[in-house]
Amino acid sequence: MRLHRLLDPVLDPLIGLTGRPGRPSGVLLVSAGGLGDTVLFAVVLPRFLALAEPGETVTVLLRNDAARMAFTFPPGVRVLKLDFGHLRQIGYRRRVFAELYRANFRLVVHTDYLRHPDLDEPLVAACRAPATAAMEPRPSGKHGARLAANRRLYSRLVDSGPPLTDKVVRWTRFANALTARDEPPPVVALPDPPAPAALPAPTLLLQPFSAVALKHSPVALWRRLIEAAPAGWQVRMAGHPSDLERNPEYRALLELPGVAFEGAPFAELAAIIRACRLVVSVDTACMHLAAALGTPTLCLASAAYVGEIVPYAPEVTPANLRVLHRPMECQGCLGACRFAPVDGMYPCVAALDADEAVAAMRGMIA
Repeated sequence: MRLHRLLDPVLDPLIGLTGRPGRPSGVLLVSAGGLGDTVLFAVVLPRFLALAEPGETVTVLLRNDAARMAFTFPPGVRVLKLDFGHLRQIGYRRRVFAELYRANFRLVVHTDYLRHPDLDEPLVAACRAPATAAMEPRPSGKHGARLAANRRLYSRLVDSGPPLTDKVVRWTRFANALTARDEPPPVVALPDPPAPAALPAPTLLLQPFSAVALKHSPVALWRRLIEAAPAGWQVRMAGHPSDLERNPEYRALLELPGVAFEGAPFAELAAIIRACRLVVSVDTACMHLAAALGTPTLCLASAAYVGEIVPYAPEVTPANLRVLHRPMECQGCLGACRFAPVDGMYPCVAALDADEAVAAMRGMIA
């Protein structure tokens, strides 16, 4: 048994000894997903703002890495960043629990379908809010019993649909249930995007990197896309410098004429994306951001997240997004691929057709 499982029952009464001001007030939305999830959550976030009473503040709790996308949130939303990697350290855990308790929220809503019984769910318990809500959690063989035990943390649990349900559609169902509304899911778009940056030439932005290397398409495919760019266009390859350190084979693309590396953080990259003529990306956070910003976006996707993330459900797909993926009998595996990699890729990624990708890019440019 993990040490914190033994100590949480001890910490709980100690935290309760600290005072907290006045009557409960404010709404806390717990969102423990990654960067891409945070972009999509920003699209639905206005629906959850309706849970606040007049004069109340809405706070969104994010992982510190995902908070780099918090600029996509509506004005007035407070962001609370936590280092989930340190939540198993008792000192940090106790400080976080105490801060959440003292905040004295009136309502705490866990917005994630995928939850962890030792990390994000104890945050809900620490708040001791008079009202709490969540979706029924994703079925889990590993954590099923403990997730079931944690049902006691919530005063309301909502059935948001089957396991493979588009994220935006699922969040909309949840928000509708909590607000007693019946609104259709929003199209993936940010209502107040940043102004476009000033770029010296028509620009094609490429994002070949993912945190999951098995989703990377071959360097040869990206070379063909670069060579298919119209004359006079510049090409920027987005990413973090560490992406090139982990994937040195992509440095060869930077030696091609007109190609430069773009390492701007997401808050600055958003303005650059808005000024681009086209973004071509693997299914990662940059793709979700580009789609939500309204820039023409071509996604070279795996089939791993069909039904939940990409392609988006038809009713939420913006007109500026096109997704290429190879349908597979095993699609929707959520990254738990049961097949051996093909040349370092998921089989569904290895099966993507370079000719189709080039044709799709040319068609979107035209």
